Amino acid sequence: MRRNLVIGAALSFVVLMAAVVSLAWTPYDHSVLNIPNRMQLPSFEHWLGTDHFGRDIASMIMVGARTSISVALIAVGIGLIVGVPLGLIAAAYDGSMLDELIMRANDLIFAFPSLIIAILITAVLGPSAVNAIIAIGIFNIPVFARVTRGGALALWEQDFILAARVAGKSTLQISCEHILPNVANLLLVQGTIQFSLGILAEAGLSYVGLGAQPPTPSWGRMLADAQTMVGLAPHLALIPGIAIILSVLGLNQFGDGLRDVLDPKLRKS
Repeated sequence: MRRNLVIGAALSFVVLMAAVVSLAWTPYDHSVLNIPNRMQLPSFEHWLGTDHFGRDIASMIMVGARTSISVALIAVGIGLIVGVPLGLIAAAYDGSMLDELIMRANDLIFAFPSLIIAILITAVLGPSAVNAIIAIGIFNIPVFARVTRGGALALWEQDFILAARVAGKSTLQISCEHILPNVANLLLVQGTIQFSLGILAEAGLSYVGLGAQPPTPSWGRMLADAQTMVGLAPHLALIPGIAIILSVLGLNQFGDGLRDVLDPKLRKS
């Protein structure tokens, strides 16, 4: 078993379990203010301490994990649902005007990072977690389109695809029945990578006030709230920062491990 796969799976599992458990239980109500107990250090009563409003940081980290995972998961889903069909179409009609149109549109989206897209969206609709999902999801579309097209182009030259053509199968049937299953491994690995980037993007958008809005906890907003009090209570910034690092590191390690396991060349080596 690959070490990076095990480490990544363990870290990802811890973050996922924190998010799942927060649906039913947290040590304290994350929305309750307790000013007399503000900025307490970690203790048996408050495992990770309290913030500048006296809220339990452990509870906020757990609910924040749920926020980050939800935003990233839906954003990756948007990228898959839209990007994969576009990539299949571009590969099936390689060199055609349709292929050029799809790929140039992808280049156009790549020219605007998710933060810029979020600013444009929130300028019209206002800041929210939903708009952060839309911004990150739009940025994921060309990523999955390119990965799908790259993997599919190599497959269209294979003999089994020629046999499917001779059997009278249409381009749509070949794409769905033969191409898509053979690029699924690539999409799975890329999906884990984009999931980690989605968590990082959500934290960044929340940090600048474009993501989840109060009272919904978010790791990025916790960092933003703590930046003026680092000298007084450094744990306010360290704890959400460590949560983001461990989540992104775990998913990246998990994605690398999956790539090593699913790629025949790497598996042999």
